[in-house]
Amino acid sequence: MTVDPDLPERYDRALASLRGLSVGDALGSQFSVPANYAALKSGGLPTAPWRWTDDTEMATSVVAGLVVHGRIDQDALAMSFAEHHDVSRGYGANVDRMLRAIRHEGRDWRELAAGFFNGQGSWGNGAAMRIAPLGAWYAGDPEQATHQAEISAYTTHQHREAVVGTMAVAAAAALVADPQGPKAPAELLTAVMELVPRSAVQAGLRRASDMLDYADVGTVAAVLGCGRRTSAHDTVPFALWAVARHLDDYERAFWSTARAGGDVDTTCAIVGGVLAARPSGAPPAEWERRTEPLPGWLPRSPAGEGRAGAARRDAGVR
Repeated sequence: MTVDPDLPERYDRALASLRGLSVGDALGSQFSVPANYAALKSGGLPTAPWRWTDDTEMATSVVAGLVVHGRIDQDALAMSFAEHHDVSRGYGANVDRMLRAIRHEGRDWRELAAGFFNGQGSWGNGAAMRIAPLGAWYAGDPEQATHQAEISAYTTHQHREAVVGTMAVAAAAALVADPQGPKAPAELLTAVMELVPRSAVQAGLRRASDMLDYADVGTVAAVLGCGRRTSAHDTVPFALWAVARHLDDYERAFWSTARAGGDVDTTCAIVGGVLAARPSGAPPAEWERRTEPLPGWLPRSPAGEGRAGAARRDAGVR
């Protein structure tokens, strides 16, 4: 079997993105607890450790599949979701039932995912929340990132908006991870819009681009949504607005996203995963230390670590 010579670097980027996603997910989820509302307003950090949710668990399956197969294998991905499904991680009711049926009854994901909402499929944000590491894997090739993201989405979410939202997040991560990618906020959102089909998500991204000069996150969230309805088109445009507004500044991006409210663990997971696709967007080291470690079943790169991974190891970053 031919080994992809770029595999170590792909793995490094995807792992860094996954770490950023898990920090955003875990810290964001702390602010669903009333006792932590004051810390959200003040910028204080809740007591550690911070436990991640289904966002991180499913994103880990995405990365694991890329390591093993080099691409999205739908059957393997759906089975990984089912095998590692931990009900305590806060899964939505439909996906929870679906993964139980795959794991315990041997049901086919195609039938189950296609049957949601009277055959329309789910338009939820669950496929978009887990996909940033795939975009990081395909840095510099956003077309392939959107293609693989589309394939991945269908395993659980088959509504057009959910699929396009997943494509948009993957495209953003692939562009952010590319050293030659867009540098200005508007350029990033324009590039993402050009990579996804016409949809409510794309229309939301256009509104997000028009609001890049708005500093009041509450106003932006009122227009774009912030995941309160847990739909892709109510989540992805706002999350990518936050990414574009705060490129290379994970901490500011997190607080801006979290203070909007809504589906905070998911919006912060998306923002964190996209920003951390390149080193300048990594989360603060103290935040990483406070976050629950990634799942132990995540495979290591079969071709060894790349230059970025070696640099992180030499610097003492795990």
